[in-house]
Amino acid sequence: MNIIVVTGASSGLGREFALQIDRLKLKVDEIWLIARRKDRLEQLASILTCPSRILECDLSNEEGISYYKKILEQETPVIKMLVNCAGFGYVGQFQQITLTEQASMIDLNCRALTQITYLSIPYMKKRSRIIQLASSASFMPQPGFAVYAASKAYVLSFSRALSEELRKDQIIVTAVCPGPVKTEFFERAEKYGTSFTFKKYTMVEAEQVVQKALNDSLRGRTISVYSIPMNLFYLFSKIIPHKCILLGLRMLK
Repeated sequence: MNIIVVTGASSGLGREFALQIDRLKLKVDEIWLIARRKDRLEQLASILTCPSRILECDLSNEEGISYYKKILEQETPVIKMLVNCAGFGYVGQFQQITLTEQASMIDLNCRALTQITYLSIPYMKKRSRIIQLASSASFMPQPGFAVYAASKAYVLSFSRALSEELRKDQIIVTAVCPGPVKTEFFERAEKYGTSFTFKKYTMVEAEQVVQKALNDSLRGRTISVYSIPMNLFYLFSKIIPHKCILLGLRMLK
């Protein structure tokens, strides 16, 4: 059985990935939709043309990871594509955000993504693909978004290293690094503070980010960055000392 796995499929970019993958009419038997909110997954599954399987679980705890592992062992599928979109972040000063919330960000954004990837690779073959949702926040440290940016820097670094390791197996790994996207993300993220004003002027549609990510994955690219502003930010983060950029951001506040 050939499958595609999408985590964080109940909303935002995860949901959009499932929709666009479905429209590609790839030769797969099922799309596995993973998230906590079963009602959202059922609504999504009802509009997909490809048969789908709902895996209701919380990947931020070991029970959710164990459930995914058990299903893989029972079904022994061939994973043609893994899309890791489960994750969240909080805007705010480090000590404003509770320790539990900070740890939860790391658990879901880093640990769960790593575990899902680790468990999935043995079920992949040549030309299988892994898409990891990082962020433009991964390009440099971001005061007021400290733990989230650091967690996404982990995703970017991990994905790039994994891409090299899996090259001999012809498994493509692509890290997607969007800027602000029009999703539910900021409804939760701005619990303790608001984003930089310029972020709201660079907001893009989820459909555009996902379309480019899938195209970049099919082309074998290791990083996918959508929009001119975010590509410029990526370039500047490579050639300008982070200390200078951080000073500029401080002045924009």
